[in-house]
Amino acid sequence: MLRGMKHTQQTGEPIGSSTGREAAGLSQNGVPKKDFLPVITGLFVGVLILSNILASKMVQLGPFVFDGGTLLFPLSYIFGDVLTEVYGYKNSRKVIWTGLAMLALMAFNVWFIGLLPHEPNWALQEDYNNILMMMPRIVLASVIAYFAGEYSNSVVLSALKVKTSGKYLWMRTIGSTVVGEFLDSALFVAIAFMGVYPTGVLIVMALSNYLFKTAIEVIFTPITYAVVGFVKKRDHCDAYDVGERYNPLPTD
Repeated sequence: MLRGMKHTQQTGEPIGSSTGREAAGLSQNGVPKKDFLPVITGLFVGVLILSNILASKMVQLGPFVFDGGTLLFPLSYIFGDVLTEVYGYKNSRKVIWTGLAMLALMAFNVWFIGLLPHEPNWALQEDYNNILMMMPRIVLASVIAYFAGEYSNSVVLSALKVKTSGKYLWMRTIGSTVVGEFLDSALFVAIAFMGVYPTGVLIVMALSNYLFKTAIEVIFTPITYAVVGFVKKRDHCDAYDVGERYNPLPTD
C-alpha cells in the first residue's frame, strides 16, 4: 500500500477515489489488479504442455543425454518463481494446479484417441502408438515430479523472501531451483523411463537434466530480475507470505 500512497501524492488524488485507485494500480475494491497474472498463467500452462510433448524424443548433446522437453521446461520454473515472488504462494498454487489439470486432460485425450479405431487408409497408427502413446506415462511422471519439485521450489523461495525481507532475489531463485530441480529431475526420469532405458542411461539423463535446468536458471537470472521488477511495478503487487502454512492444495 506504500506504493499506492506514494503514487497518490504524485497524482493529487485520494487513494479512496476512483482516479486514485487507478493511478495506484488498484481495482475498485482497493486490491492490486494482477493484470499480468492471466498472461503468466497462459504462458506457464503452454510451456508445461509443450515440454511434455517434446519429452517424447531423446536428445544427446556431447556427453549429455536428456529428453527434448528439458530445453523448454526450465521456463516453467522461472514462471513459477515470478508467480511466487510477485503474487505470493497461494496465487501460485492456483496456477500450478491449473497447469497440472491441463496436463492430465491432454494425457487422457491422447490415450483415448489412441484407443479409437483408425480409418483404414491412415497408415500412421503404429507411429502414433510408438510416440504419442508414451505421453500418458510421461505426463504421469511429469505431474508427480513437478508437483514435488515445484512445491519445494515455491516453499523455499517464499520462506527465504520473508527471512531476507525481500532481499537477494538471485540467491532465492537459484537456491530454490537447486532443491526443486533435483527432486523434479530424479523423479521424472525414474517414473517416465525406468525399464525403457538401461540404468546407466537413466543416471546420465537425470544428472544431465538437473545440471542443464539449474544452469538455465542461473543464466536467466538477469531476465528473471527484469520480469519480476516489471510485473511488480505494473501490478503494484509484492507479496510476503508471512505466517503461510504452505498447503500444497489450491485453497484460500
